[in-house]
Amino acid sequence: MSAATTRSRTPDRLCAEAVDLARAAAEEVAAPGVVGEHVGLVSEGDRVVTHFFECKEPGYRGWRWATTVARASRAKVVTLDETVLLPGSDALLAPEWVPWSERLRPGDMGPGDLLPTDADDLRLEPGFSGEEEPPPNSAVSEEMAELVEAEDAEVAGGPPASLPVAPLRGSISAVAEELGMRRARVLSRYGLHVAADRWEEAYGPKTPMAQAAPATCMSCGFLNPIGGSLGQAFGVCANEFSPADGRVVSLAYGCGGHSEAAVMPKPPRPAPPVIDETKVEPFPLRPAPDSGSVSVTADESAAELGHS
Repeated sequence: MSAATTRSRTPDRLCAEAVDLARAAAEEVAAPGVVGEHVGLVSEGDRVVTHFFECKEPGYRGWRWATTVARASRAKVVTLDETVLLPGSDALLAPEWVPWSERLRPGDMGPGDLLPTDADDLRLEPGFSGEEEPPPNSAVSEEMAELVEAEDAEVAGGPPASLPVAPLRGSISAVAEELGMRRARVLSRYGLHVAADRWEEAYGPKTPMAQAAPATCMSCGFLNPIGGSLGQAFGVCANEFSPADGRVVSLAYGCGGHSEAAVMPKPPRPAPPVIDETKVEPFPLRPAPDSGSVSVTADESAAELGHS
């Protein structure tokens, strides 16, 4: 261990004794009556010491006023460096800041709120692929584009280049818009899986409601099918008495509001045991004379005495 390291860990005597100077500096920065008792000091380096004072400010439990003092080499006068309010080991701190995109939860949006999506959002992908320039063998080739430009010139009174806003006829985006496919981005495979997992967790076959249901939504008349690839596993419930009314439900989900719940055959029950109460079964109070291993005696006197 070097001598410089040893000196930096040992508080300077004059700086350590400057408690009154440090307290006065802390009281000048803080409000009156907020600086409490001196709770310790720490050496920050050669002839640099930080004094800590208890903070009595309401709402700052565990915080401490820290005043750093220093002394020049071979000088006997201690000067003030800075005074700050620092949290201690048991200080009450605010939670770590989280970006708004991670704090947002379903249902947080209200009327008038706008939720922007990132350009590289994994849930979305381009709605169409390819460049704006059509391939040579397409319906909007160069020859078709020239005819369209000439037609626009006749209608608009001039070539498209001389117009303030050039017509978009003949481009892939214009054709897609006419066909009803003018969406810049659509759900990606990742976006489809995320939505399916979320809907499956809320209204899927593993929910307690589905476990106690008489049948699944696949056979329910209140199920409104949806289009797209998600329509193979999900639909929209249209039963106003169902807990999933207006929600996207899994086809394996179910509830007590099934359209055929009242007419579904009940599970078969085992037949009760049959007891014939019309037949009388004799039960002798005494055993038959010939049921024993000893033969019946013919002596009546012995029989009266109970001897066999």
